Amino acid sequence: MIVRPMQNWFRMLFIWNGSVLLSIIPQLIVVAILSTIAAFTHGRVFGEKIPLSPAPFTLFGLTLAIFLAFRNNASYARYTEARLLWGGILVSSRILVSQSLSYLPQQIRVADHLIAFAYVLKHQLRGTDPGADLARCLGAERAAELRGKQYLGAVILSDIRTLLAPGPDGVRWMMDAQVNELQKCLGGCERIASTPIPFAYSVLLHRTVYAYCALLPFALVDSTEFFTPLLCLFISYTLIALEAIANEVAEPFSLAPNALALDAMTRTIERSVLELRGRPIPSEIEPVKPYQYT
Repeated sequence: MIVRPMQNWFRMLFIWNGSVLLSIIPQLIVVAILSTIAAFTHGRVFGEKIPLSPAPFTLFGLTLAIFLAFRNNASYARYTEARLLWGGILVSSRILVSQSLSYLPQQIRVADHLIAFAYVLKHQLRGTDPGADLARCLGAERAAELRGKQYLGAVILSDIRTLLAPGPDGVRWMMDAQVNELQKCLGGCERIASTPIPFAYSVLLHRTVYAYCALLPFALVDSTEFFTPLLCLFISYTLIALEAIANEVAEPFSLAPNALALDAMTRTIERSVLELRGRPIPSEIEPVKPYQYT
């Protein structure tokens, strides 16, 4: 996840880290080559003039822009929901620790289980091994018992309920409501991770964007002549970059530069929970690159 301070308008023109420009340079090179060929041949291929005009491309470009907006809105909705779910995990974890300290001070293991839950969920969403974090939070013996479980997050939340069971009925009901909130956040994250945007949308948009960019130089060359490569590069950069951004944002739990910083979020949950417990807190996650958190 890229977290940058606000820049002035001039510096924004030259920022690379956080943009998708690096990932789409090969596509832009192809567009530049096609545009240059179209400009030097005046829109001819093997001596035959390609009969394209700007008017249909203007109408089609408007339709494509609407389709891209729909795709980006759908992707950003997934990203926003994922961020809200992780915010809910932080809030519920703080509340549950605070309640356990106030009403069930003997249950000191609740905090450790909440930290383990956050790390287990992060590993589940990214498909990585949670073994080391489980052993650190719950001990090697319990980590060995949980090895091989398919739904570790649900198991740990069930363990938390077991820890809260000895409390009075009113207190148990109140704290169980926060466990339910964690269950909802867990289910919401699993739903986003297991339900991508329908593949047909991605294929259609991908093919349409590249077909449009490939044919655009031959439609503009008669009116723009040797400015064709510059104009086509600018238009192609906008369309291809929008598609690339939509693809990154649609998978908020990945390791892409614009995905959620799950490492930093889980560390924040751990720090907050440990501080409430009055225990030493680890340092914050440092960016792996300037302004980029994982």
